[in-house]
Amino acid sequence: MEAQKVNTYLFVNPTSGRHSAQRLKLTLERLLATAIIPIIFQVRTPAEISAYCETINKDTDPHLVIIAGGDGTFNAVVNGLTPGTATLAVLPFGTSNVLAAEIGIKSIDDALEKITAEKTNSLSVGVLELKERTLRFVLMAGIGLDGAVVRDVWPLGKRFLRQGAYVLSGLKRAMAWDKSVFEISTPDVDITCHSAIICNASRYGGNFVLSPDSNPFSSGLSAVCITGNRRRAYLGSALNLFLDKFETNKELIRIDSSTFDVKGNHPIQIDGDFVGYGPARISELADFARIIV
Repeated sequence: MEAQKVNTYLFVNPTSGRHSAQRLKLTLERLLATAIIPIIFQVRTPAEISAYCETINKDTDPHLVIIAGGDGTFNAVVNGLTPGTATLAVLPFGTSNVLAAEIGIKSIDDALEKITAEKTNSLSVGVLELKERTLRFVLMAGIGLDGAVVRDVWPLGKRFLRQGAYVLSGLKRAMAWDKSVFEISTPDVDITCHSAIICNASRYGGNFVLSPDSNPFSSGLSAVCITGNRRRAYLGSALNLFLDKFETNKELIRIDSSTFDVKGNHPIQIDGDFVGYGPARISELADFARIIV
């Protein structure tokens, strides 16, 4: 992929947690110094991203799409692009930048060096089918308590408190505890869960490794399920996850599959954004795009 022969598009989300005018200026200078002259799209909402993706989808020449934002911005771009048409690159301008950590990008400078080096890998994504719409995710889909915590996050708190905003939302859900459960089915097994995270990547919520064998470069998804619905037992299960004691807790179950059917009307989040309620089907879309690594 020679940069001068590739049409390059740059999505910039000025509301991302690490965005600043100076950081963007330096980034553009670095790109221009390597003969990468991008068409810049300033975006704040998924609707704006979708509209610009429609323009990119009409480009029949090879194209590189760089996303200077967080995981939510990257997710919106993935949902707007036609599969199999683009090479993607992430610049970690977001709050937690889980995807960047997942694919080995340590900083904005590191990301720019990787763009110049042009090494890529195949990116597979998950697909969430709800009643009224179908969405793609790169990292994970959370159902039940996990979905409710993300749903209830204070938007301004997410920008200023970062991960602390999710902690506050989790405390709120702990006070108003909901014991209701739902069922996840695969072609091989049915599991009753209080909360579940369908993983397309190993990390969750930052550098915490939830599903060590998962990655967005290979096929297959992995469900991490908490079956117990009592508050004290649930907290114990969550602690075992953080302490990497998965095998010692009978209320923690991991299932590998290419498809999951989610029954019930529990809240669902994908890549850190609340998207709706079940029932749903979750599957994989292999080789969605190439991604700079």
